[in-house]
Amino acid sequence: MDRLDKFISSQLPEISRAKAKELIRRGEVKINGALVREPETKLDPAADTVSVSGRDIGYKEHLYIMLNKPAGVVSATRDGLSETVTELLPSNLRRPGLFPAGRLDKDAVGFLLITDDGPLAHRLLSPKFHVPKKYLVRLRDPVPDGCEARLQEIVLDGERVKPSKLEITGEKECLITVSEGRYHQIKRMFSALSNEVVYLKRVEFAGIPLDSALREGECRELSSSETSLLKNREKQAQKS
Repeated sequence: MDRLDKFISSQLPEISRAKAKELIRRGEVKINGALVREPETKLDPAADTVSVSGRDIGYKEHLYIMLNKPAGVVSATRDGLSETVTELLPSNLRRPGLFPAGRLDKDAVGFLLITDDGPLAHRLLSPKFHVPKKYLVRLRDPVPDGCEARLQEIVLDGERVKPSKLEITGEKECLITVSEGRYHQIKRMFSALSNEVVYLKRVEFAGIPLDSALREGECRELSSSETSLLKNREKQAQKS
């Protein structure tokens, strides 16, 4: 059970808790068609229907947001110096508890999942579950001969990296899929081959491709099919 004012502000981020109380007392809120004027009224979010000013509120326990992260933005909820990824969210997608699931380097761009589903994010990001992440990489020098095999031999932090998949797309460009989340992993892997990453973009996460219609800095909720894919990936990871 949840308080009515709290429920409204959690589902409609543009409405603060104080504003929700005001709307309730003004008689603009109904539960299952019945007018309610007490902000502390309890309801079952999964079973009851709430309307505000004639608009039905669809209950969402969690949000799953695809952000096309631009360079220069920090993968955090707050930072004293730089703009954070959660600050890029439009007002209609902001709610308490949202955080980036994992991180992209400050100068990296591309798909970053933002959610308030902590357990799911934890399992997707756990190294033991090997959730794939695909990146477009541009290098200072040409992709070296035998690159894919050589990448499998690299040792970082005292351990050999888990197998990665490489697809060469240009003289100095490739797609690489990794299933770990080591600090600066891809940059360090190519540095071990005496090369340098000059551009890094995550183009796919957990089997979900970055929406090509999203410009850098833009975001959208995952579709129902994408959310299902995400949760199925989590279940598969738990079984593996």
